[in-house]
Amino acid sequence: MICKFHEKPLFKAFFAVTMTYTCLGMLNPPACSADTAKGLPVSRGYSIHINLEQPQLKLYKMGRLVKTYPVALGKPSTPTPIGKWKIIDKQKDWGSGFGSRWLGLNVSWGTYGIHGTNSPQSIGQYVSNGCIRMYNSDVEELYKKLPLRTTVVIEGDPLRSLRVLEYGNAGADVQLVQRRLKQLGYFQGKCDGRFGPVTQFAVTNFQLANRLPMVGSVGLREYKELGLIKRD
Repeated sequence: MICKFHEKPLFKAFFAVTMTYTCLGMLNPPACSADTAKGLPVSRGYSIHINLEQPQLKLYKMGRLVKTYPVALGKPSTPTPIGKWKIIDKQKDWGSGFGSRWLGLNVSWGTYGIHGTNSPQSIGQYVSNGCIRMYNSDVEELYKKLPLRTTVVIEGDPLRSLRVLEYGNAGADVQLVQRRLKQLGYFQGKCDGRFGPVTQFAVTNFQLANRLPMVGSVGLREYKELGLIKRD
């Protein structure tokens, strides 16, 4: 018996639709664009990427670059927080010196955000206390587009500035030192990026064990002894 299934109306309709999609190229996924964000999760919404090597903020949508904005970043003594964060707060006129808009981040060791500025001449420089400064018109544009929970990825070398770490400091470099001290058995606290009494106690014990001056802070000698930078 010869099969007549292909003559049925339903099959003919399916065949016609399939051929149409094939001709239009809709059955083949598009090739990846060079503007796709490497390392960023591809989502239906927006995401932000900042590399501390350049004072720029890159806005992505569905993993594709939409726009690049000039920004000001943290100075060496108060670096911009490295990590993967979320926007958890949106405010207008958040405070004096913060420009017209504020997008707060969920950084574990302090209050940081993306905001405007009353000093537009600072854009393009490393001069902030860790926040990301933008021209007011630019941050207002982001404020309209970005919902809460938008991902913000900030990349960079935590030891880029090799600042002296002491009681009261906070940042990704502090967190890196905490993790190293924990690996070596000196630190028993939470690696939260805050240089508090528990961290200082661990640093002092490390210095004692390695015959370093017991100053309770982390400088070039401690970075080397911890194995975080190369020895001379």
